[in-house]
Amino acid sequence: MAYHLTKLGKKDVVILERHALTSGTTWHAAGLIMQTRGTHALTEIAKYNAELYAVLEAETGQATGFKQNGTLGVARTKDRLYEMARNASVAKSFGLEAGMISPREAKELYPALEESIIEGAVYIPNDGQTNPIDTCMALAAGARQKGAKVFEKTEVLDLWRIPGGPYQLRTNHGVIEAEILVLACGLWTRDLAAKLGARVPLYAAEHFYVVTEPLDFVRPTLPVLRDTDGHVYVKEDAGKLLIGAFEPWGKALPMEKLPKDTAFIELWEDWDHFELPMSKAIEMIPALQNAGIAKFFNGPESFTPDLLFMIGEVPGQKNLFISSGYNSEGIEFGAGAGRALAEWIVAGAPQMDVSFIDVARYHPFQINERYLRDRIPEVLGQHYKMHWPNHQPHTSRGVRKSALHDRWARLGASFGEGMGWERPMWFAGEGESIENIYSYSEPNWFKYTARECQSARTDAILLDQSSFGKHLVQGRDACRFLQWLCAGNVDVPVGKLVYTHMLNEKGGIETDITLNRLSETQYLIISSATVHPRDKAWITKHITDAWNVTLTDVTSAYAVLSLQGPRSREILSKVTNADLSNGAFPFATSQEIDLGYARVIANRLTYIGELGWELHIPTEMAQHVFDVIWEAGKAFGLRPAGYHALEHLRSERAYREYELDLTPVDTLLEAGLGFTIDWNKPGGFMGREATAAQKSAGQLRKRIVCFKLRDPKPVLFREELVRCNGKIVGYISSGVKSFSLGTSIGLGYVNHEAGITGDMIKSSRWEIEIAGELFDADASLQAFFDPSGERLGR
Repeated sequence: MAYHLTKLGKKDVVILERHALTSGTTWHAAGLIMQTRGTHALTEIAKYNAELYAVLEAETGQATGFKQNGTLGVARTKDRLYEMARNASVAKSFGLEAGMISPREAKELYPALEESIIEGAVYIPNDGQTNPIDTCMALAAGARQKGAKVFEKTEVLDLWRIPGGPYQLRTNHGVIEAEILVLACGLWTRDLAAKLGARVPLYAAEHFYVVTEPLDFVRPTLPVLRDTDGHVYVKEDAGKLLIGAFEPWGKALPMEKLPKDTAFIELWEDWDHFELPMSKAIEMIPALQNAGIAKFFNGPESFTPDLLFMIGEVPGQKNLFISSGYNSEGIEFGAGAGRALAEWIVAGAPQMDVSFIDVARYHPFQINERYLRDRIPEVLGQHYKMHWPNHQPHTSRGVRKSALHDRWARLGASFGEGMGWERPMWFAGEGESIENIYSYSEPNWFKYTARECQSARTDAILLDQSSFGKHLVQGRDACRFLQWLCAGNVDVPVGKLVYTHMLNEKGGIETDITLNRLSETQYLIISSATVHPRDKAWITKHITDAWNVTLTDVTSAYAVLSLQGPRSREILSKVTNADLSNGAFPFATSQEIDLGYARVIANRLTYIGELGWELHIPTEMAQHVFDVIWEAGKAFGLRPAGYHALEHLRSERAYREYELDLTPVDTLLEAGLGFTIDWNKPGGFMGREATAAQKSAGQLRKRIVCFKLRDPKPVLFREELVRCNGKIVGYISSGVKSFSLGTSIGLGYVNHEAGITGDMIKSSRWEIEIAGELFDADASLQAFFDPSGERLGR
């Protein structure tokens, strides 16, 4: 980061290092360089490592040890081979060479390989490895050459912020003052951040590797071998092999067990723990059976609860930034993350999509040490486990439960986790297993989800949306504040619901929300559960002393039941005396109604494209309301439904989902949501200038498009490539098997320099690439299911 700050013209940059550069974890890193990842967003960051390290030595004069000897990823199973092929497709979007090869071809590249136990491999020739110590020194040299200062043997003993002013840090050499402070301290970031009241969910784990004695077959050109089914990676190391592991279940490491005042930490050997990956390495490279071991290494690394690192400004702490939690991949992601954070600091805002690695994404409870200690061993293992769509963690579960959890469990719910919430994902039949069996083609829950989707289209379903974030914005400036922050018009009558977005200065979408005006001075904001903390951070950041506004998180105050489907009005009318007709209760309006013995906020809304109501119920009344609705619904075919059904149904209507179809680098016009903008409201809105400029420029060169496969067999999930007349023009941001249409559908952004129009879409040939195979598709700017939305107004 210091290197990139100086390249961007910042000279007053200081690094404080407690011991010596590369102490901590860099000195014992494996130094692997891999450019491709399972998502386009992560690949965008990762691919920069090879670009930077390839020129760093020439630029700074400091040797790095970087070489592009390639990565050879081998697959022991057909499922793993398919996953590798999917990732190889992602690489094509960036012009990265990633070829699927046969076992025989893999052995030609790696002669010591036991080809009989693999199904195939992927070879990425421009990947490789670097010397972590030398590379770190080269980055430091580059930063120093442009004005940065590095102070080694300078320990930060305490740190604080002067109210309204700069940060001060007391070191063993005195006090230093900083306008902008970045905590990039690896394992120790969590405890340092806590001194400033910042929450950084990190926990240490032990990371193991061994180095063999010299081996005859090892050459400097040998590619890095990744045997993810065997939980190991193997790299050439001066004529020897370094064999490292991401074993299925790691070992959490409490900070108090670390040696004190030790710069280069080595932990104890544990051959029992390393036995499984070492035995797998011997299976793959039989010559290791008789190899001598020169070194067994065990060192600490820091991990996050979601296996993604974190960068960004700490919510509520101006000019306090974090760069940490690299999950043993600091060398691989450090280049891209360092550049992204430097650009963020200099520009005052991110210059690329970093929402998925934003430190603001975490919920406060995730700092809990027991939660982290129990989750981290599983997280470490996830590095090399299959990355199944919709995979659910096993550890640290049951943290947050809806008041209706027991009702759903009795109905056969298979629960998943979202921001700590236990949420029904699908419902098994009576006496049937609720265990997930994952697949890239047909996971076991498809037959149950299909049944739930059918009920939604023909009768009615009941979903638990209690996990959705709920924020109360109130104060005499509430309306004026939200008018400025939101692109839509929120100065509406009490009881009117508004679907709207908050934008950044470039017009990018920062939040995707629904507002309910409760009074002249009160609004209830509804967010998706997974982005709830980040939405809160965005809103809070903009509440300055100039506004008479407060923000209160009231998520726990309300349980939410969503009653959806053609017969939802009939069911609801059995438990309330409210007039539910279209005339008395129009779409996108809210009323407080009696329901059973309770009083609830009823919102006429849908996220599946059907007649329906979302009921906000005081939490203590939720069980009663559920019971009366469930009893009334029996006569109308009411069925419980989970979040898989919600995803399939919303996709059929092409409703967008934040983090998938909407990000801070997508605009409302590109997302096809221009209809939500109020261009003429007094005072405008944040991001209006950039959005208006895009509108006046004419035809969009990037636009979200709906796709439908002509072949009913393949299944879309996300990240599959979109081809127009044979050329890669984008990728699927979210996809599902549509049980209503009988084939897979998806949303994806298309890039086309000449502009994207209806005629261009109709006259072009469209294909979706899934794991290297091409499938014909139809494309449209409208949803393929109920494109006019007639079902909403029943």
